[in-house]
Formats: sequence, C-alpha cells, structure tokens
Amino acid sequence: MKKSFLVLLANLAILATLVSCNEFLETEPFDKLVPNTFFQSEKDLELYTNSFYQRMLPTGLAVVQSDEWGEFTSKNQSPTFIAGSYSSVNEGAWNWTNLRNINYFLENYNNETIPQEGRDHYAGIARFFRAWFYFDKVKQYGDVPWYDKTLSTDDEDLYKSQDPREEVMQHILEDLDFAIANIRDTKDNTSSMVTRQVALAFKSRVALFEGTYRKYHPELGLSGSANPLLEQAAAAAKAVMDAGKYSIQDTGSPATDYRSLFISENPVSREVLFSVVYNNALRRWHEITWKFNSATYGARWGLNKQFINTYLMTDGSRFTDKSGYDQLVFVDEMKDRDHRLAQTVRSLGYKRSDGSAAPPNFGYTFTGYHILKFSLDDKRYDGIAEAYNSIPLIRYAEVLLNYAEAKAELGLFDESVWAETIAPLRERAGVASAAPASADSYLQEVYFPGIGDKYLLEIRRERGIELCYEGFRYDDLLRWKKGELVEMSWKGIYVPALDVPMDLDGNNTPDVAFVRTVPASKVPGVIYFVIDDKASKLSEGNKGHVIWRDDENRQFEDKKYLHPISNADIVINPNLVQNPGWD
Repeated sequence: MKKSFLVLLANLAILATLVSCNEFLETEPFDKLVPNTFFQSEKDLELYTNSFYQRMLPTGLAVVQSDEWGEFTSKNQSPTFIAGSYSSVNEGAWNWTNLRNINYFLENYNNETIPQEGRDHYAGIARFFRAWFYFDKVKQYGDVPWYDKTLSTDDEDLYKSQDPREEVMQHILEDLDFAIANIRDTKDNTSSMVTRQVALAFKSRVALFEGTYRKYHPELGLSGSANPLLEQAAAAAKAVMDAGKYSIQDTGSPATDYRSLFISENPVSREVLFSVVYNNALRRWHEITWKFNSATYGARWGLNKQFINTYLMTDGSRFTDKSGYDQLVFVDEMKDRDHRLAQTVRSLGYKRSDGSAAPPNFGYTFTGYHILKFSLDDKRYDGIAEAYNSIPLIRYAEVLLNYAEAKAELGLFDESVWAETIAPLRERAGVASAAPASADSYLQEVYFPGIGDKYLLEIRRERGIELCYEGFRYDDLLRWKKGELVEMSWKGIYVPALDVPMDLDGNNTPDVAFVRTVPASKVPGVIYFVIDDKASKLSEGNKGHVIWRDDENRQFEDKKYLHPISNADIVINPNLVQNPGWD
C-alpha cells in the first residue's frame, strides 16, 4: 500500500537536490539545458510532475485552518479581511511560479521516443495541476490573466489585462477533461497520487462551485450558463460513483468510523481519494493537534452554537424541534445526537489515550465546542509538531454531496438520489436516514431564508456537518452568496448562572466556571473563564449563552466576494483592472 507514496517521496528527494543545485524549475539556465538533457524518458516526466505535489498542494494545517473564515467558527479574532481595514495594499502579490513550471513542462514533455500513453498520462497530471492552480485564482479574484505558455521578459502578454472569468473557467474544465481522458485509472491505495478518479472528483467540485456561483450571483450576468455546469458536476460525480472504486468508510461502528478518516496515519483508501500524507517512518509531521490544544499557539478555534444546533438526533428528528433546545446545558444537548458531533468536538465521556478525562477546555476554545476531529488522542502531540495523521483533500463523501447538490439545484433530486447520497452518510453516523417530510424552519430562519426546497436544505445541512473543518465552508458561503453569515454572533454553550462550576463531560465533576472575578480559592480541576462584558459576555447578563467577540465589527460587503487585485501587481502591470468596490 505504501509503495507508490514511498516512490513519490524518493523522487521528491531527488528533485529537491536538483532544485538546490540548479534552481531546477525557476531559472533560465535550467530552462535552456532541460530540453536536450532531461525529457528523455517516462521516468523524467514522472520526476518532473512529482514536483507539483510538493510545491502546489496545501499543508494539512492550511486545509484545516482555512475553515476559520467560515461563519461556524469562533477564534481569538476575525481575519482583517472580515473585521478590519482591508485594501489592495494588504493583498499579497500574485505568484505565477507554479504555473510557469507547469507550462514549461507542457511545452517540452512531448518527446516522440516516449510512448504516447505515458506522455498523455503525465500531460494529464500537469493539466490537472494547472486547473488546480487556476481554480484557486478564480475563487479569489474572479477574472484573471490566462497563460498557457511560459513568458519571457519581452513577451507583450506579460502585461495584458485579466481574461474573463467564463473564459478562464472554460480552460480549467478543458484541462480537467484532458486529465480525465488521459490519466491512468489505477486506484492508488496510498491516496497520494492524482488518478483519473481524483480528476473526476475534482471536476465535480469545480463545476459545482462555478455553477452555483453563477446561479446565486446574477450580477455576473452568467446565470444562463449555470445549469450546464451543474450538469457537468453531476456527471463527473456520478462517474466516480459508478466506477465503484470508492465507498463510505462504514464498519458498523458509528461512534468511531467518521473520525477514523482524520486521525489515521495511512489514509483510509476505501473513502479517501487524495490526501496530504504524513508519516512517522518518513518523519513527515504537522502541528494540527498542537494548534487545537494550545492557549497560545493556535487561535483557540471552536464551533458556534448555531451550527451545533444543526446536528440531528440519532432517530433522525431535528434537535431544534425539541422544547427548550436553546437553553439545554452542554451535557444534555450532547445526548443522543448524530455521532459525528462527538467525533468533531469534545463531548460526553471523551478521554485521552492515557485514560484521563478530557472535557471541552475553555483554555483552548471560547465557545465550549472544542474541535476534536483532527486531534490525536495522545497528549504528547499537544505541544509538539509531530502529529502523523494524514489529512484528506478529496473524499468520496464529498463526491456524494456534490452529486446530491447538483441534482437538487437542477430540480432533479428525489428519494432515489437521497438513497444514493445522503442516506449512506447518515447511516454511517448512526442517524435514521429517512428523507425529510418538510423543510427545516431553523435552517431557513438562521441560515437560508431564501431556500424552500426541503431536500436542498438537508443537503446543505449535511455538507456543513460532514465536511466540517476540511476547508470547504468559506467557499460554500461565497458560491451560495451567503457571505453575510460571517457577521453572525459567535455563540457558545448555555450557562445557567455565574460562579457555579459546570460539568462538561458527564462524569459529575466540575470542569468550568464562568465568573467576573477569579476566586481566591479555586476548585481543583476547574477552569475559570472570565466574563468581562467586552470580549466575553453572557447573553442574559448573569446567565445565558457565552457570546465571544461581539466587540468586533464584522462586515461582509458585496465587494468581499472577490479579493482586491494587489496594489503591487497593479503598479507592475497598469493594464490590470481592480475588482469592483476595491478602487
């Protein structure tokens, strides 16, 4: 199972030597030497394209950390983009190095002495990564310059303006179609390599994003092309489903199956198509556990009560239909819920690997919904960057959700699609999987007042829960045109009274007390959380929900659906046009 990943790492080590000696991919001397000395065998093509994995994929921490931009997350403070004075001066300059490396490969790989199938396969890998590169650019900036060639300093295209969004997206989809047609279809059980199924799954993500973005952003004037994109998203997802190479990780253990996907050293290849692989033997580690379990190293991330309310009961009923649901204390609200909840945040009875109780720690979170999903249970990793769990980039669960959402947006969703997509996810989580009888009024009132389709509401619920902290939420808000949700209050657990210690893990010992002044005599094992009525409040004065950072001025004007073009880039290239509202 580890063979292809070990080969990849070995190749990257060789490539790193070439980079250090020759500045392998970035300087003119190498460019002049390579065509005659390097692209001579399929192994050369493999070695070159392996560099894309190293240089272009996000770190595991970056994947997880990106969800702090979403509305369901509290942290020490909001990004400046959301709650601060942000302009084109704050925006970082574009970097086109990775694109140049890809285009250079595509201009030089086609050596006729190499078998055509091999050339096509590695060209497909390169074009997959070009699509990956440009998809990130379009999400952030909308219109961007499209380059499918390397540029010299005297090339007039170096200083051209942006190409239209629809043109760039068309090129992205063409690259992905080429990748799908030409990349080999052998399943990679290390989940570390781009395969045909990975390209199909990624296409379903790209086409769904762009199709829904055009549908919910009529100001672009592109809504007429939304449905063809949604059809492409559905077709790509269905191709993965029909191939039968992947399935939901469901061993019949709803209390552990979901989290196993996020704490395993070797990716769970039954479900994970593509991942950022970490590995003890290779001494390749990350710091995610440390980030989520530190008062100072991380941003003290936590989920918000409004989102926690969306988790269903195990019998399939809505938590928000329970009488008094919003005033239940933590130990009561956590009972009999979707098993993914207790695998996403610390909940009742959670213990570390040494058997010690580990309730939500208000030293590490502000709301009480302390992220657990990616944290290893061994306390040793709370203070060291040696966590070894691999982080999924593309999962089969996302493919099912992409298919479900595309079909719903096309008006083609019914109970047969439900049975193929949403039902398996709920069954894995130990939740009754019957389709809803009516639209959920809580989801409509709090999140999606413009959505009346009961199925689409459930798909959005399921997407939020299933993909929580996997780097999707902010992008989802952008494409649904729900950026205003980031202005939502950061609401935490319900506190019946000040100065009264509370049990958070159900073992009848106190874990936290909310106070205005820390008492001189402290109860052993209790964390004292100070309510200062500035950064921290209780919603009803001396009781109520913890409210964190209502002192921030979080704003999401329409211009923020796109980032500004960096001032530095416009100075270099005055032909660039600033995005609307950022002048």
